[in-house]
Amino acid sequence: MVLFRKILDELLSSPRAVKRLITATADFAVVIFSLWSAFSLRHGEFYLPPQHQWWVFLLAPVIAIPVFMRFGLYRAIIRYLGMQAIWTIINATALFTIIFAVIVLISGVEGVPRTVYGINGLVLLILAGGSRLLARWWISQRHSVNRAEGMERKPLPAVIIYGAGSSGIQLASALKVSNQLNPVAFIDDNETLKEQHINGITIHPFHQLSYLIDKYNVRDILLAMPSAAKSRRSEIIRLLEPYSVHVRTLPDLMDIAEGKIEVSDIQEVDIADLLGREQVEPISQLLTANITGKSVFVTGAGGSIGSELCRQIIKLEPTSLVLYELNEFALYAIEKELNGYGLQIPLISVLGTVLDQPRVEAICQRFQVNTIYHTAAYKHVPLVEKNMTEGVRNNVFGTLRCAQAAIASAVETFVLISTDKAVRPTNTMGASKRFAELVLQALAEDRPQNCSTRFTMVRFGNVLGSSGSVVPLFREQIACGGPVTVTDERIIRYFMTIPEAAELVIQAGAMGQGGDVFVLDMGEPIRIVDMARRLIHLSGFSKKDEEHPEGDIEISYTGLRPGEKLYEELLIGDDVSDTEHSKIMRAQEKIVQWHQLTDILNQLDAALEKHDCQQLQAILLLHVDGFKLQGEVADWLA
Repeated sequence: MVLFRKILDELLSSPRAVKRLITATADFAVVIFSLWSAFSLRHGEFYLPPQHQWWVFLLAPVIAIPVFMRFGLYRAIIRYLGMQAIWTIINATALFTIIFAVIVLISGVEGVPRTVYGINGLVLLILAGGSRLLARWWISQRHSVNRAEGMERKPLPAVIIYGAGSSGIQLASALKVSNQLNPVAFIDDNETLKEQHINGITIHPFHQLSYLIDKYNVRDILLAMPSAAKSRRSEIIRLLEPYSVHVRTLPDLMDIAEGKIEVSDIQEVDIADLLGREQVEPISQLLTANITGKSVFVTGAGGSIGSELCRQIIKLEPTSLVLYELNEFALYAIEKELNGYGLQIPLISVLGTVLDQPRVEAICQRFQVNTIYHTAAYKHVPLVEKNMTEGVRNNVFGTLRCAQAAIASAVETFVLISTDKAVRPTNTMGASKRFAELVLQALAEDRPQNCSTRFTMVRFGNVLGSSGSVVPLFREQIACGGPVTVTDERIIRYFMTIPEAAELVIQAGAMGQGGDVFVLDMGEPIRIVDMARRLIHLSGFSKKDEEHPEGDIEISYTGLRPGEKLYEELLIGDDVSDTEHSKIMRAQEKIVQWHQLTDILNQLDAALEKHDCQQLQAILLLHVDGFKLQGEVADWLA
């Protein structure tokens, strides 16, 4: 018995391909046996087929196995077998029965009563479906035994699943099999499902949530609504905020299907759901205009925006994609990820700085680059404030060198990723990005006749989850028990998801005519302190303050950092026009002529060479509209 259990355990741990082969082999034998059983039942005695019928018994599995494969019976995970799978077996068995009957009838084999076909189909359904249900039961029991043998038996943490649709049902089944969490109830807004039961779990309306949390001592609520609109998910999350529960969301359904579900696979609530923004469908011709069939070059390819641009670009079928990055590990990581897509698109990974114009120019010419997305920049406000010269050198002159390389190499389109901090900046980073915009606007305005490069700038606010973003910081601080640090209670910011921002950047770049500044519709601004509070609540904790001294996590106000604004703007003036995309606007802003800008650039360069931060700041104050200092020069070496 012990040996038998050991063999079965080895089979359970074998690769998926081996399990599928074993299942198919078992079905081969089952099909033959069911046909023999049909003959025996029809004749009322042990049936010994004559020699001329032997091929009929071999024909049956030859037909059945491909039919079962076509219906996906060997892709289904037995431990998660449900009613949908049983219905699939019924359909597969019916189709096999029809095909088998037609072939045998046409062939005119003697001694095959017509009733055999129906009996055979029924017996096969019982054997094929029953064997799978039996295997499902045994595997579930075995999992429970294995876990019980390996650890002291403890009560499982109770969870409530929000959403009693197919995803919720799959999640509940997976959790029961994994034996790590105990689903005690479903919550669903569909009144027709009220008080119904699924796999022994009752479906409750939302107003019973508080009662259920107290009754079962629930600390976690799992959202199982992957297909719901973002606005609906956001609404549900807001409804759950007052409750002291940790709200998490459904893992990838493929993980469930593959039997990989663990507690750690259940994800934190996507912060994008807090925004409730519905993503606008892209305009396909704008997505492909600068990419499909073209050689594309991305600077800062390993950064937050740069890497997402690369992910989207490679799926739009460029002839080649050049990844340009100063950080070796970041370049390695994005190259490895893109290679994992399995697309037959040449990837050229190049280490280098955007300040090296000859290198950028050589790359453009060697790979016949058509489009450049310039994302390489220093963007962390306090760090750039402490390292002014390097921030200006990289953001201003890095943009200039890449633009000059693009002109020299006859690159068709050059797109600069800018920021809302370039509008009436209060910090060096924002001023440097606005100056980079001025460089491209001047080049576009005064470009020589033989210059065919179109320069475009795209300006947007904060992106969720980017390097330096507050959201990962808040999550880390909450995990450590707090406090959550916010610079000022009044501070507000625009937010957008990284994929949405990258998609809009690509589309905006395709609309540029030369010197255009595009701004993205960032939706409504969000108070940072409100986001901190929501993350605390959704992590299952309460906010600690003077009114609630018994709370879990405190919010600490640290004061505005050097150069930090209370709010951000997207437009310098009010002159803005619509475009063919509802989320993209074109701004009309002041341009400095190239001959004037050349002198200013020379002054900047001289200040950089001397590391004269005071002079550097004076130049930016004089020539960047709206630039206002919040304090003294903060550079480490000033």
